[in-house]
Amino acid sequence: MAIPISYNIRNLILRKGLTIMTALGIALTVVSSGDPLNVLVLRKGSEAELSGGFNADLLPTLRNLPGLAKDSHGDPLASGEWVVVIVLPRKDGTGEVNVTVRGMMPDGLELRPAVKLQEGRWFTPGQREVVVSKSIHERFSKANVGDTLEFGKGPWKVVGIFDAGGSAYESEIWGDVNQMASDFDRQGGFSSAYLRATDAVAADALKHRVSDDQRLKLDGMLETEYYAKQTKSAGPIKAVGFIVAVIMFVGSCFAAMNTMYAAVAYRSREIATLRVIGFTRSSILLSFLLEAIVLSLVGCVVGVLLMLPFNGMTTGTSNAVTFSEVVFRLRLTPAVLLTATILAAMMGLVGGMFPAWFAARQNILNALRD
Repeated sequence: MAIPISYNIRNLILRKGLTIMTALGIALTVVSSGDPLNVLVLRKGSEAELSGGFNADLLPTLRNLPGLAKDSHGDPLASGEWVVVIVLPRKDGTGEVNVTVRGMMPDGLELRPAVKLQEGRWFTPGQREVVVSKSIHERFSKANVGDTLEFGKGPWKVVGIFDAGGSAYESEIWGDVNQMASDFDRQGGFSSAYLRATDAVAADALKHRVSDDQRLKLDGMLETEYYAKQTKSAGPIKAVGFIVAVIMFVGSCFAAMNTMYAAVAYRSREIATLRVIGFTRSSILLSFLLEAIVLSLVGCVVGVLLMLPFNGMTTGTSNAVTFSEVVFRLRLTPAVLLTATILAAMMGLVGGMFPAWFAARQNILNALRD
C-alpha cells in the first residue's frame, strides 16, 4: 500500500522552518554562438578572421557555388569582410581595451537575421558610418548614436545600435567593408567571407565544397564550429564554474541527507505506526525519497528566483586568439532551468536515499518505545 503524496506535503509544511533552511542551502547550488546556416570561409591554414586574408577575385567563385540562399534582390547571399582590432576607452574609466571592428558588404546584414537594430539605422555603404552592438554601447565611451569614433584614418559616425541576441557579435562594431579596407590599407582582398546556405544539409555540403576545391586554397567551416573554437579562452571560467558546481552539489546532497535523517529521527514513532497499520517498507522508502526530491525542487525554485536579478548581466574577458575583448552575458535559458531542475532532483535522490533506507529498516518495537 502506497503512502499518499499529501502526507509528504503536510510534513514539509509542518516542518516549515527546517524545510526553508534546507531549501535555501540547496538553492545556492542552482545558481554558442553562430548561425548553423552560415558558412565561414578563411584562407587555408588560418585559425581566425584576424589572421586570414585572400584575394578578392575569389569571391565571385564562392558566390556561384551551389546551395547558396538568395538575398532580397535575388542574388547569392554572400559577404566579403574585413576584421580589424582597434582600441577604445571603457566608459567607467578603468582603461582601454581592444575591440573588434568588422567591415562587411550589405549582404552581411541580411545573412545575420538574428541581429536586430535597436536604435538609429544601419550604416550606409560607401560612408564612414558604423553601428555598434548594445554591449559596446553600454561599456565604452563615445558609443552613442550621433557620437564619433576615431580610428583608422579619421572619424567614423555612430549611426545605430544593434542587439546581437547574446551572440559573439555583441563584441563588435560594424561598418562598410570598402571604407574599412581603405582606412587600413587592405584593398584587393578580404580576411573572410560568409556564405548563407539554403538549409543545414546544403551548409554542410558547402563547407566541404569550399575546402576540397584545390583552386581556391580556402577553408570552409560552419559559423557555429568557428565560434566554438574561438571560445577556448572561456575554458578557465567554465572550469572554475564546474568545480564550484560540484562542490555545491556534494554539499547540498549532505544538507538534504542531514535534513532527512533528522526527519526520520523526529518521526520514528510515526513511521512505526505506519508499519503497524499496514504500510510496507518499500512504500515508506519511496515516501521519504519523494519528500527529499520535493524539498530539493523547492530549493531549485528559490535558487532560480535568487538568480533572476543577475539574468542578463554583462561582463567581458580577453580572447587569446583575436587579442580583443569578448563580451558574454549570464543568462537563464530554458536549457539552464531544465539542467537546474534535473540536478536538484538528483540532489534529493542522492541525499534522501540513505535516510529513506534507514526509515524503512527501523525496528517497529524499538521505534514505538522511543
